[in-house]
Amino acid sequence: MIGLGAVVLGTPDPVGLAAFYRELLGWTTVEGGDPRFLRLRAPEQERPGLSFQLEPDHVAPTWPPQAGTQQMQAHLDLLVDDLEHEGARAESLGATREEHQPADGVVVMRDPHGHPFCLFRPGH
Repeated sequence: MIGLGAVVLGTPDPVGLAAFYRELLGWTTVEGGDPRFLRLRAPEQERPGLSFQLEPDHVAPTWPPQAGTQQMQAHLDLLVDDLEHEGARAESLGATREEHQPADGVVVMRDPHGHPFCLFRPGH
């Protein structure tokens, strides 16, 4: 059997980025973590989680993609009931809204360290 344990984001500041996602998602920091590698989990379940690994030379990807630039390897899709409310809340926590938005019902944002993530409504 194989199961997804966590998605890991590289960052120059694991503690700071974990704090952003902890507030955004309402998740809990798993105790006993090394500040170079932290994991969050949903309050009601242990896995899958979201982890943050120290990468001092992290380079944020370009969005939208352009040849010859840092390409996005992965991004998070976060399901929301209210795009505008949750987008504004994410911005208040330090996220930025991308100028290029690919479709209705989806908002592309970046966390404080430049990782793209999408907020989307059910059915999109």
